[in-house]
Amino acid sequence: MTIYQELLNSKQKNQKLLAILIDPDKVATEAVPVLAEKIKQSPATHIFVGGSSFDGHHLDEIIVGLKERIALPILLFPGNPSQISAEADGILYLMLLSGRNPDYLVEYQIDAVPILEKTNLEVISTGYLLIESGSETAVERVSKTKPLSISNIEYISQTAKAGEFIGNKLIYLEAGSGAQNAVPLKIIKSVSERISVPLLVGGGIRSKKQIEDAYAAGADLVVIGTAFENDLNFFD
Repeated sequence: MTIYQELLNSKQKNQKLLAILIDPDKVATEAVPVLAEKIKQSPATHIFVGGSSFDGHHLDEIIVGLKERIALPILLFPGNPSQISAEADGILYLMLLSGRNPDYLVEYQIDAVPILEKTNLEVISTGYLLIESGSETAVERVSKTKPLSISNIEYISQTAKAGEFIGNKLIYLEAGSGAQNAVPLKIIKSVSERISVPLLVGGGIRSKKQIEDAYAAGADLVVIGTAFENDLNFFD
């Protein structure tokens, strides 16, 4: 069964999922054994690997080290084509629907094709929406795009639905790495009610209660990055 089919099955059964996002810029190869052990002790169902500005150095080594120790699916969450590794299980093929920078709407996707064709990665088309979070995040800075205003819920949910109509298999609501504020629950709820594909939510989530609240609002998979990165005992 494909990773995407498993995501769909979980959504149909209302089984909530959790991904731990690893920024390879902040993880040394020698730190992988301890990191892997902490992930195994967590309720994580998936591992995402990627960062806004990572240059691809030692990416393969990190993923191989994780796969040797953990049986969870590993999905690439790339900021650009240099962050593609054939060692992962799949890739979130991101379209930054919230911005109008052509590099992140289509150019990087085209550049990635010859690289992806040489791998066996499962490619999962993902509509990516950057949501206003109270401070400038790495995604906003690197992509040179402005996040969608939290005051316009209708436009956000309309954008998410457009992604589904375009053919995106997942919709990802992102407040940004280290965001001051998480995606508001009313936005999660509105988008969840508007789309039929699985909904991923990440950025600015710093507590177990925020994870549960996001699930209750309609998130199918919650992504934890900075909070786990800062405290490997986050789930203890």
